[in-house]
Amino acid sequence: MNRRSPWLWLASLFAYAFLYAPLVIVVAYSFNDSRLNAEWVGFTFDWYQKLFHNEKMLTAAGNSLVIGLTASAVSTVLGTMAGYAMYRYKMRLLPVLVLAPIAIPEILMGVSLLIFFVMLNITLGMVSIVLSHIAFCIGFVAIVVRSRLAGMDESLTEAARDLGATPWQAFRLVTLPLIMPGVVAGALMAFTLSIDDFVITFFTAGVGSSTLPLQIYTMVKIAVTPEVNAVSTLLMLLTLALILIASKLSPGALRSQ
Repeated sequence: MNRRSPWLWLASLFAYAFLYAPLVIVVAYSFNDSRLNAEWVGFTFDWYQKLFHNEKMLTAAGNSLVIGLTASAVSTVLGTMAGYAMYRYKMRLLPVLVLAPIAIPEILMGVSLLIFFVMLNITLGMVSIVLSHIAFCIGFVAIVVRSRLAGMDESLTEAARDLGATPWQAFRLVTLPLIMPGVVAGALMAFTLSIDDFVITFFTAGVGSSTLPLQIYTMVKIAVTPEVNAVSTLLMLLTLALILIASKLSPGALRSQ
């Protein structure tokens, strides 16, 4: 067995430390008994208590929850249909149309959606944010569903058709239950992407429609207080939990084809 070079281990350790050390610091300083993050003073839960009494933060969190649930529900239905269509019908243009929002830079998509809403005279607010999140979440759900369909035994669907099931019955009674873990994983991924999004939301949000990432950005412009660290910690834990659940339900969910 080949032994890896110590320098390779050292480089890997440095890379992981560079990636995760800032996150560990954010979590640690959310319990710091000091309003300044210059030094560690003591351990406290006061910042979490203040966070749950912050009306602006609670309103932003409620907006993010409504937007995330709505966008994930709609994008799951449309993304499942798109993933099934990409698997069943080998059309060259369809994958491009479905997956283009994933490849387009977020800032470009945010600007284009802003121009689109202005042209249609749609008032920027919760509706525009939800529509924007649906637009970029559909592609992620479609990828997960298509990967699940690729690993499905097609003979089961054919057997259902041979026994007299209509195409809709075969899909509802056979195909859908088999790909349901992928559908749920896609829904969780869409919710995670929606609740974490900042760039697209920044361009499509209107007055009085602040979300959690936008509220954090507003607070950070003043100062990075332990309260910001606290809400960042909770948001990070929620995101990690949803990603872990999605990866357990569909092991290939985080690996696009």
